[in-house]
Amino acid sequence: MKKIITIFFLIIGLNTTYAQNWQTDFSKAKEIASQENKPIILVFQGSDWCIPCMKLNKEVWNTNTFKEYAKEYYVMLQADFPRKKKNKLPKKQQNANAKLFETYNKKGFFPFVVVLNKDGRVLGETGYKKMTPISYIDELNAFIK
Repeated sequence: MKKIITIFFLIIGLNTTYAQNWQTDFSKAKEIASQENKPIILVFQGSDWCIPCMKLNKEVWNTNTFKEYAKEYYVMLQADFPRKKKNKLPKKQQNANAKLFETYNKKGFFPFVVVLNKDGRVLGETGYKKMTPISYIDELNAFIK
C-alpha cells in the first residue's frame, strides 16, 4: 500500500511540474510580471476553430520544453475566442478578452502572440511558425533583449 501511495504522489508531482500556468486576467498577469520581473507572453487564440492555434498549442505551448522554460522566465496570458457553444467563456472573460483584442490585436490575427514588458508595453509580435519549442523560445527572447 505504501508503494502505491508513493507512486501516486510521484505521478501527481510530475504532472504538476509541467503544468502551464496560463493567466486569463491582464491585471493579475501584470502584477505577477512586476513582482517576478518577467515579460508577459499574450496569446490570442481560437481554441476550438483555429487550426494554426491548435498546432501552436501542440507543437510549442504544450511541450515540456516550453512549459519548463516558461514557468521560469515568462508570465503566460491567454485571450481565447472559442466559437462553439459548449466552449463559451463567461461574459466577464469575453469582455476582458475583447478589451485585450482591441488594444493588442487590431488586425485580428489568430494565433497572435504579443510579447509585453511588465507594464504592458509591446516588445514584439509573432504568430504560428513551424518551429521547435527551443526556436520559438529564441524568437520570443529576441524581442525581450
